Amino acid sequence: MQTNQIVLKRTSNTETDFKNLISELNKYLSIVNGEQDAFYAPNNVLDPLDTAVIAYYNGKPIGCGCFKKFDKQSVEIKRMYVEPELRGRGIASAVLNELEKWAKENGFKHTVLETGLKLDDANALYRKQGYEIIENYGKYAGVKSSVCMKKAL
Repeated sequence: MQTNQIVLKRTSNTETDFKNLISELNKYLSIVNGEQDAFYAPNNVLDPLDTAVIAYYNGKPIGCGCFKKFDKQSVEIKRMYVEPELRGRGIASAVLNELEKWAKENGFKHTVLETGLKLDDANALYRKQGYEIIENYGKYAGVKSSVCMKKAL
């Protein structure tokens, strides 16, 4: 691993570095979501997946994301996180691009995701990366604090 450079690692969501980053994400979301955290928290628990990406900077885990199969043609992007002090440096874009590349390598044609209406940085990232707002799906249907998006790969 080189220093002063972001390195992306494909792995599973059971890896310790991923779990530690997700712990930080959950704390952050609990604050942002406030009273609604009780609704969102169960949706953030994932079965073991072999489709996770961790971003490292100078050997330290600083960001992550993963995907799971959504339907025959699509995957759902989940658990995107970058440490707050390192945001705005393209790390989330790099993780997202790697997840999309990986999904495409596996034959998927689309990605979908859900993010919170209050998560301005996340909404801006996804729009910048070509995601379009769609009707809220599944558990998020009718939830005014959720924004669902889709992108063709």
